[in-house]
Amino acid sequence: MKFHEMKIEQVEKALETDFSSGLSQEEVKKRIDQYGLNELEEGEKQSALLLFFSQFKDFMVLVLLAATLISGLLGEYIDAIAIIAIVIINGFLGFFQERRAEKSLQALKELSAPQVSALRDGQWIKIPSKEIVAGDILKFSSGDRIGADVRVIESKSLEIEESALTGESVPVAKHIDSLTNPNPGIGDMENIAFMGTMVTRGSGIGVVIATGMKTAMGQIADLLQSAESQDTPLQRRLEQLGKILITVALLLTVLVVVVGVLRGHDLYEMFLAGVSLAVAAIPEGLPAIVTVALSLGVQKMIRQNAIVRKLPAVETLGCASVICSDKTGTMTQNKMTVTHLWSGGQTWTVDGVGYEPQGQFYRDDRTVQPKDEKALQQMLIFGMLCNHSDLVRKDDEFTLDGDPTEGALLVSAMKAGFERTKLLDEFTIVNEFPFDSARKMMSVHVKDKQGRHFIITKGAPDVILGISESILWDGRTQYLNRESQTKVQDAINGLASQALRTIAIAFKPISTNTVILSEQEAEKQLTFIGVQGMIDPPRPEVKDAVKECKEAGIKTVMITGDHVITAKAIASQLGILTKKSKVLDGKALSDMSVEELEEIVDDVSVFARVSPEHKLKIVKALQNRGHIVAMTGDGVNDAPAIKAADIGVSMGITGTDVAKEASALVLLDDNFATIKAAIKEGRNIYENIRKFVRYLLASNVGEILVMLFAMILALPLPLVPIQILWVNLVTDGLPAMALGLDRPEENVMKRNPRSPNEGVFSRGLGWKVVSRGFLIGIVTLLSFMLVYGNNPSQLQYAQTVAFATLVMAQLIHVFDCRSEKSVLSRNPFGNPYLVWAVISSLLLMFVVIYYPPLQPIFHTLPILAKDWLLIVGLSSIPTFLLAGTFLLRKTK
Repeated sequence: MKFHEMKIEQVEKALETDFSSGLSQEEVKKRIDQYGLNELEEGEKQSALLLFFSQFKDFMVLVLLAATLISGLLGEYIDAIAIIAIVIINGFLGFFQERRAEKSLQALKELSAPQVSALRDGQWIKIPSKEIVAGDILKFSSGDRIGADVRVIESKSLEIEESALTGESVPVAKHIDSLTNPNPGIGDMENIAFMGTMVTRGSGIGVVIATGMKTAMGQIADLLQSAESQDTPLQRRLEQLGKILITVALLLTVLVVVVGVLRGHDLYEMFLAGVSLAVAAIPEGLPAIVTVALSLGVQKMIRQNAIVRKLPAVETLGCASVICSDKTGTMTQNKMTVTHLWSGGQTWTVDGVGYEPQGQFYRDDRTVQPKDEKALQQMLIFGMLCNHSDLVRKDDEFTLDGDPTEGALLVSAMKAGFERTKLLDEFTIVNEFPFDSARKMMSVHVKDKQGRHFIITKGAPDVILGISESILWDGRTQYLNRESQTKVQDAINGLASQALRTIAIAFKPISTNTVILSEQEAEKQLTFIGVQGMIDPPRPEVKDAVKECKEAGIKTVMITGDHVITAKAIASQLGILTKKSKVLDGKALSDMSVEELEEIVDDVSVFARVSPEHKLKIVKALQNRGHIVAMTGDGVNDAPAIKAADIGVSMGITGTDVAKEASALVLLDDNFATIKAAIKEGRNIYENIRKFVRYLLASNVGEILVMLFAMILALPLPLVPIQILWVNLVTDGLPAMALGLDRPEENVMKRNPRSPNEGVFSRGLGWKVVSRGFLIGIVTLLSFMLVYGNNPSQLQYAQTVAFATLVMAQLIHVFDCRSEKSVLSRNPFGNPYLVWAVISSLLLMFVVIYYPPLQPIFHTLPILAKDWLLIVGLSSIPTFLLAGTFLLRKTK
C-alpha cells in the first residue's frame, strides 16, 4: 500500500515514527547514515579540459583543421592562423554552452527549502533541509517552501501551489484523508505535499515520506540527467557535408598526384598541385558564415520576444513538425477570469482580457447594465465582499495579489463598476470564517449602513446548495424545493461542461442581536443567489497562430496537468482538437509503453493530467515517429522533456530557472504566437543557409574544375593557391553572409516542414551546385586559355584574368542563389546587404589586382581595359544562360 492510500495511523506505523514527539537525534543520525542526506545528486561531471577538447570532434571542425594543415604546407601562414582562430572561437562557444547546461541541476537544487521546522525529541526546532529524514514531522505555513515529500497529517485551510511540478498555477487544497485511487497523478495527490512547492494559504503538519532523489523533485532531477540532448538537423547536415567535402578533397589530391606523376611531372610539384585542389574543395569560411547567419537570426528573434540560448536551435525551429505546448500561461492567459454568471434561471456572460477591470455584460446576446439587474448586482457585490484578493496596478498593467479564484470574483465585480473601498464605506466586516478545505467554503458577517446584518458565503456549489433552504428567483426569495434544486444543478453542470470552475454565492440576513460564534451557526439556512463560472481563457492571438502552424504543416499538441474537460474545452476553442483527434489522460499514458504510444501518438492532440515521465514519453514517441519536436514548458516538471526535445522552449516570465537552463529558446512574453514567429524565422534562416551553401559550393566546384581540367589538358595552373584562399575566405565570405540576411519568400509558412532526413543537396540543390560550378569553371578556364594562348610568356597575367573571371562569375551567380527558381524571379536589389557586399567584394578584387604592394603577394598584374570586356562577358554566361533556359521552360 502506498502512503497516499494509507490512513494516518498506518503511515505512522510504516515510517516507525511518533507524531507526538517526532524522531530522536540518535534515530535521525542512524537514518542519515543509512539513506543519506536530503539532497539532489549530480551525475558524473566531465572535466572542463575534456569538455573543451570534445568540441573539436565535430567533422566540420576536422575539415577546418585539415585546411589549416594544407595552408601551412603551402606556406600561407596568415590563412592558417585565421582558420585556427575560427576553430578555437567555435570551440569556446560550444564549451560555454555546455557548461551553462550543467547549471540546470543547480537551479533545481535551489528550489529546496533552506530551513524547515521539524519536531525532534518533542521540541519544534529549525533545521537545514538537507538534514530531513523519512519519518520527520514538519510544520509549515503560508509562504513556506516544502523541504521534502510529506504526507499531510494536519491541515488548517492548507493550500499549496504546485506549478513547479504540475504546471498548473491554481493552488491545491490539501486534506488528511486517504485516497482511494491507487495511481493518482501528482496534481490529484491531495494529501501529499511535495518538495519545492510553496504554501500559499493556511498551515499544516506532515510526516516525511521521501527525501533526496526519492522525492518527486528528485525523480525529475534523475530524468534531467538521463535525458539526452538531440543533435540538430543542421548539425547533422553539416557533418554530412563535411564528410563529402573531405572525401572529395582527398580523392582529388590522390588523383592529381597519380595522374601528374604518370605523365612525367615532378612528385613534389604534383603534390602541391593536388593540395591546391584540396584547398579549392574545402569552403574554409562555411562554419564561420553559418555561425554568423545564426547569430543574425538570434538578433531578429530577440526583437520578436524570443531569446535563443543555443545557436543551432534557430534552424531546428524551422523544421519542427510538432509543437508540444503547455496550456497554462502559454496558450492561456494564466489569469482566472469569470466568463459566465447564473442566477434565478438567467445566464449572463462577461468579456474582457485578463485582470483588466473592463468588460461588457450580456444577457441573450444583448448588452446589459449590471446595476439594473438586481440578482446579478447582489452576486457581484457579495463576491467582492467575501474576498481577500487585491488588484495592483503597475505601469498600466494589472496584477493580482491573492488567490486566483478570488481574483476572478474581484475583477468581475470591478467590470460592473464596483470598488471595494466604496463598498467598505457601505458595509462593515464584523467577523470572518476563513476558507477551509474540509468545509469548501468561506463566510463573512457584514453590517450595512442601515444596521442590517448579513452572512455572505461563497464556496463549492454543491456544498452551498446543500446548506441552502431558499433561493433568489425573479428578484424574490422563495423556498428551495426539489424542482429548484434540479434547475440549479443543471446550471452548475452546464457551466462545468464548458470547463468552467464554478463558485456559488449565498447569503442570509440575521437579526442585530444574533451572535454568530462558529461557522456551523453561520453556514446554514442560506439563500442561494447564484453561480459564477470562471476559466483561464485562451490568449486571443493563439488561435490564429495555431491555424498558421497548421497551414505550415505543423501539428500543435496540448500537454497539460489540468483536467481532461478543461483541456478539451480550451483545445477546441483554439482549433487544436478536431473530430478526428484523440485525447489521452495520465492514467492511460501510464499503462502504455513508448512503443504502444508510438502507434497512436499521431492521432492525439491533447494530453491531460500528465506527469514529468509522461511528457518525456510523449516526446520520445513523437521522435521515434520521425518528428522534429518542439517542447514548451515553464515548470520543473517540464525540464526533462524540454531537454530531450529537438528544440526546448521555456517561458521567460513564469518559467523556472530549471526550465530555462534546460531549454534552447526562451519566450520573453510566454506566448505561443511567439513560437510561430520563431518558426517562420527559423525556416527563413535555413533557406538562407541553403542559399549560401549553394553559392559557396558552386564557387568551389568551379575552382576545382578549373584546376582539374587545366592539369588534364597539360596547361599551367590557372590559379595559384593564395588566390583560391582569397576567393574562399574573402571574396565569397561577404556575399555569403549577406545571403544570410535575405528576406523570407512569401510562401515560407505555406509549405510543409522539411523532412529531418532531408540531405544537404535535396530539392535539386546538388544539380544547381554542379551545373553552375561546371559553367563557372569552364568560363574561368576559357578566359585563361584565350589570354595564355595569345602570349604564353605572360602566365601571371593570364592567371590574373582567370582570377578576375572567377570572382566576377561568382559575384553575378550570387544573385541567382536568392531564389530556388531563377535570378529573374526575384528583384536583384531586394537585399540591400547583398548589393553592398558585392560592391565591397569587387573593390577588394580591384585592390588585389591594382594595388602594387599586394601584387607580389597575390601573384597579380594590372588588367588591361580590353580584357575586362572578355572577363565580364564570360562571367555572365553561367547565370544568364541558365536563366534563359528557365524562361524557355516557363513559356512552353
